[in-house]
Amino acid sequence: MLAGLAFGAVTLVALARPARAADTDADDFRANCASCHTIGGGRLVGPDLKGVLERQKRDWLVRFVVAPADVIASGDAYAQKLVAEARNVVMPPVAGMTAKRAEALLSLIEAEGKLEKSRFAASGVSARPFTAADVETGRQLFVGEKRLAGGAASCLSCHNAGESGLLGGGRLGPDLSDAWARLGGRKPLGAWFIAPPTPTMKPQFAARPLDPETEILPLLAFLKDTGDRHAAPDRLGERVSFVLLACGAAGIGLVLMDLAWKRRSRGVRATLVKGAR
Repeated sequence: MLAGLAFGAVTLVALARPARAADTDADDFRANCASCHTIGGGRLVGPDLKGVLERQKRDWLVRFVVAPADVIASGDAYAQKLVAEARNVVMPPVAGMTAKRAEALLSLIEAEGKLEKSRFAASGVSARPFTAADVETGRQLFVGEKRLAGGAASCLSCHNAGESGLLGGGRLGPDLSDAWARLGGRKPLGAWFIAPPTPTMKPQFAARPLDPETEILPLLAFLKDTGDRHAAPDRLGERVSFVLLACGAAGIGLVLMDLAWKRRSRGVRATLVKGAR
């Protein structure tokens, strides 16, 4: 009786381990790959991964997943082709990626590709038409007039887009004025918003994801409208305004310090000069 129970427990543990491993691999794909790739759902920023093991050797794919920049920099012809097809968007490195993790991801992709429909076939972005209200809501979310529900920083903290105001936005991230065209429109750009893969954005949004309907869709509408009207805005005015404002603020600061110290700096200097003479 006890032997039978023990055998049953061991069997359950053995069956549970592959299931947990599969769940971990799926979470890994969802967090690090789904923003740029589908499995059977068509191209996003990167290629559809259905059948990728039939298009390229497994060991090459492992090396590319572990260190994409190194393979691209080596001049590899297939890697250069992928970059060109992705509109020169380079696959970002995944933190902590190892050959073992890459092998597991490839096994997941292979298994999902054999299904009638993979769970990673859809990008998760609504296809409904944009409205003028979507554009305005997206603008408010982008510049921070309306807070993101999860509490993440507004896009303007790191990015510019179109006419971003007197001083413009942040410079940490790229200018998003042409993001709609550069990344390929609603489906790829929306997938990027759902699971941002870059080292800077991922910590911000991993625990504070954007809502697909009330935040991602309006932001997409705003960026499409911005791309249609301001695909390549002139930032010279913003830079000049920033320099002039900084100089003015510095001047006011010096005047206030002088008043606060009641000309002590000059008085001390005069005393020292007189004593030296």
